[in-house]
Amino acid sequence: MIATRPRIGFDRFIDTEWLRVALRVRTGAADLTELSEALDVAGLGKAAKKKTQTVLNRLWLEPLPDLKEFANRAVDLLTENPEISQTVWNWGMAIATYPFFGQVAELVGRLTSLQGDCASLEIHRRMSELYGEREGTYWMTNMVLQSQANWGAIKRVDNGRRLIRLHKQLIVTNDSAIEWLVEAVLRYKGKPISVASLQTMPVIFPFCLEQSLAYIASRSSSLELRSEASSDRFVTLRAI
Repeated sequence: MIATRPRIGFDRFIDTEWLRVALRVRTGAADLTELSEALDVAGLGKAAKKKTQTVLNRLWLEPLPDLKEFANRAVDLLTENPEISQTVWNWGMAIATYPFFGQVAELVGRLTSLQGDCASLEIHRRMSELYGEREGTYWMTNMVLQSQANWGAIKRVDNGRRLIRLHKQLIVTNDSAIEWLVEAVLRYKGKPISVASLQTMPVIFPFCLEQSLAYIASRSSSLELRSEASSDRFVTLRAI
């Protein structure tokens, strides 16, 4: 059974330092007191702290039921491969858990793909078309953009009016990490994706996946490689 995804949910700025501490808690290297103290240092009020903790819980400490095993694998891979940037795991969990975060990422990736930058107003306009033209949509889109900038994916300039893609992508070469990130994309999209388009999917624009995705999918226990009549090959989640 697929748990119901939050329609927006990601409504807070999430600092990479808070994610780092949350992952330390998740792996048993720290306790919740350390996370609470990190949020206190940031000067969050009681209500803001509680809402921020809710997002951090959904990402790492209390994942949705159908994402628990997915999150567990990320934690195992992180422990086994500490050299891999934690942004890989944070981004994957964010797009798999929060479609709103994924939609903003996809729009940023698509609109910055040619010239490397775009107007933030264009992101806001398109998100309003999808989620309704209300103040909440604007605010939450801003929270996602601020978070993505803090995570090193984009730079906000001209008082946030323009977004610049940081072209030095994180190169991911570990087969298991690539497999996991592809699964995150599939969970976000909710449908099979052609192998040919996977490596340039806008939603994972901060990353460069160097290995053969068809090869990785063919050896995966969580992914399935399918061939269509048109000879195109698609990757989908393997049925349990």
